[in-house]
Amino acid sequence: ASLADQPAFDKAAFEAMIPERHRAFVEEVLERYRVPKLPAGESPYEGLLAWTHAGARSQVEIALAHPIRLLVNALGTPPRDVIDQVHARGVQVAALCGSVEHARRHVEAGVDIIVAQGSEAGGHTGEIGTMVLIPDVVDAVAPRPVLAAGGIGCGRQIAAALALGAEGAWMGSVWLATTESDLHPVAMTKVLQATSRDTVRSRSMTGKPARQLRTRWTEAWDDPASPGPLPMPLQFLLNADATTRIHRYAHLETSGAKELVGTPIGQIVGRMSRVRPVRELVHEMMTEFVDAVARVHALLEE
Repeated sequence: ASLADQPAFDKAAFEAMIPERHRAFVEEVLERYRVPKLPAGESPYEGLLAWTHAGARSQVEIALAHPIRLLVNALGTPPRDVIDQVHARGVQVAALCGSVEHARRHVEAGVDIIVAQGSEAGGHTGEIGTMVLIPDVVDAVAPRPVLAAGGIGCGRQIAAALALGAEGAWMGSVWLATTESDLHPVAMTKVLQATSRDTVRSRSMTGKPARQLRTRWTEAWDDPASPGPLPMPLQFLLNADATTRIHRYAHLETSGAKELVGTPIGQIVGRMSRVRPVRELVHEMMTEFVDAVARVHALLEE
């Protein structure tokens, strides 16, 4: 089990586990890129998201206080008692996986929908590509429904996912380049200029492998001279002050903070060249999906 799974630990206990060598390394990187300290009285973002035992359970309670139909877990198999709690409220449970082994664990625990996510995906992701992973998971957990994720951002890719046996597609990265997105302006500029080769799976953000934009920050942590990322959730806590400062000063020409700005994002970023409304993007996906299916159908009739 990871540190985040230990119910006895709180934020202060985790903070005490961070070595001074790692704190010094972060400060050295920030100084190298001329990232100032936060103004007096301004505090860094210090949340642990749901990456602890207590945090995850509290978020389940918050979610169930709303009229939801589906609750999705992205890091591992939800505890059986949590799944039972969610089911008792008439809500289905889905969980992401990056391998057949993970998918089978989800099914054994009672997860209703499996989201098979290939390595192309943004954020925490495994090593197996979507084209290989989807049919393997579909076969392993049938008749449990499977959604395909990772490298999907257009209608043709949705059609391909269904052809592989998935019941639908689960998309994340593609929504970042929309008018409804709250992505940092500097990160948005980088996203629109990036190619599919400009992402990297790195532990520098959270301590677990997460696909994100390649930046001077990821390169610093991948350098042999770095102390190496800490396990989750220590790495995220270590980065809290740095991330706040980087975003705070990314607009300053006198600072190199913009070189350190990144975001979790998948290889689909190479297709994200302009910002547009979600409505327009969805309509384009639907039209392209219909055209792709019609093309395959025409091939069968030849």
